Amino acid sequence: MKKIGTVTVVAPAEPHSGMSHAMTLGEPLRIREYSRNNRFFGHTVSGTPVDCIKVALSHILKAKPDLIVSGINYGSNTAMNALYSGTVAAALEGALQGIPSLAFSLTTYVNADFTYAAKFARTLAREVLKRGLPPDTILSTNIPNVPESEICGVLVTSQGRSRWEESAIERNDMYGNPYYWLSGTLQLHDSDLGSDEFAVRQNYVAVTPLSCDFTAHEFRTRLLDWPINK
Repeated sequence: MKKIGTVTVVAPAEPHSGMSHAMTLGEPLRIREYSRNNRFFGHTVSGTPVDCIKVALSHILKAKPDLIVSGINYGSNTAMNALYSGTVAAALEGALQGIPSLAFSLTTYVNADFTYAAKFARTLAREVLKRGLPPDTILSTNIPNVPESEICGVLVTSQGRSRWEESAIERNDMYGNPYYWLSGTLQLHDSDLGSDEFAVRQNYVAVTPLSCDFTAHEFRTRLLDWPINK
């Protein structure tokens, strides 16, 4: 992003996968300057991704930014994953604050190569700076972890229906008391390139517009006919 503008980095001090739109309310937030190779790099916040957006806008940035970019995240945030994603939630928080916001995810947790993902992120960021986004709407982009030569193209997709088949692994501590690790496998329930998870599995970049509005508008119209207002 430094190739297209002035960048301020504000990130959680620790990993916060699966935090969704959580905020820290019961304890204070700590902001610290972070250096890399003895040079100032950005700020860390002892909280969630959404905390980072709120703190950045209220205490770190001197002016409202032109763009918020969340990620590039390790692991995909397609289909139902988007509901749990702190990366997506940070972008949604930016949109709620009236700022064009993007979320980027690389579909791997190991041997990550961010070369093409970063290149595409810049391309999309430039377009958003030029064209803008509708109110309360973000673009969530999932990028396959393959060389650029193996990328089949870029698709505008919908949030798919694929979801996690979850399990909890039970173990015992040294006193014999059980404890649990949440685990699971993402089960594919989509079969067309118009769905984000299916698209990335075919080596397409999936760009999905997501809205802060959770209303099921089609069903809301039918709900008006229910005899519940008498």
